[in-house]
Amino acid sequence: MDFRGGNAAIDLGQPRPAVHKKCFAARVTGATAVLQRLYDGHHIGTRRLSGDQSIEIAIGSLANTMRMYVEAHIRFGELFKMDPEEAIDNLDRAFEMKLEAFHTLYDVSKRLFPYFDHGDTTVLIAVRNAIHHRHHHLFQSMNRRLYIDTGLDRWRGASFLLASHPTRHGAPIQMSHYVRLDDLDARLDPSSASPYLDTTVRGDKAVWRLKVIDLELKLPAIRNRSLQDRYPKDQVYLNLIPIFVSAVCKAFKAMKAAGIAFKGFDAQTYAVPFTSEIEVDLDSPSLKRLYVGGFGPPFIIDA
Repeated sequence: MDFRGGNAAIDLGQPRPAVHKKCFAARVTGATAVLQRLYDGHHIGTRRLSGDQSIEIAIGSLANTMRMYVEAHIRFGELFKMDPEEAIDNLDRAFEMKLEAFHTLYDVSKRLFPYFDHGDTTVLIAVRNAIHHRHHHLFQSMNRRLYIDTGLDRWRGASFLLASHPTRHGAPIQMSHYVRLDDLDARLDPSSASPYLDTTVRGDKAVWRLKVIDLELKLPAIRNRSLQDRYPKDQVYLNLIPIFVSAVCKAFKAMKAAGIAFKGFDAQTYAVPFTSEIEVDLDSPSLKRLYVGGFGPPFIIDA
């Protein structure tokens, strides 16, 4: 499989009719405006929203960004042939929009769900905060690094270890957003002495946060395999998409159990699969190798 393309094997929601790529910026602007209104705690005008209304709108905004990401992913392969930078930037910005929307849902619904008791939801919030307050080079996508920042020729002959989490029902999630695993360590591991460490969480709380993430996502097993196979730290990557799917499933199930309505086309489309159909297996990370050969595109094999 060429890692640059491919549609998700799991139906994560049917995209609406295709829109020309020039409309993408307008969609980004619109979604950002919705998120800003949520952040301010106001609906159109000056009427204060109730708690449940804020959650309903946050769910709708998150579902909307999820659909926009699927659409950007569907367009990625063809657009990449014409303009790799635009294709990669569109997909990366769409992913960051999903993180922002998830963080908004966290902001307005944390009374209903213990986000920091789970490794997947904790990771999403931490990565969102790191990107939102970016003063570092962390969490750039593998696509950007290979094709834009360094160029593919820089990596001819190299191999990358790719870690992902499968589903429990067999159907794979083929969409991906890979970031360096050591970026998580640099941001979240208090023992790393990293200049990029998140200092908003300190002491025992920081240690506990990393422990929750490691235990649930089984990251030590990935690190151990990378050491066993002698991979440089900057050539070990983690796929955030299954982690995102798992986190949204947990949050949506909690919102549904609390009686929160899923309003709007996108929210209703995602409600059923993310509350009753999809289950990510965080206990069994799968490993693959990405090889960059002497010529042609990279290719992936089982590790």
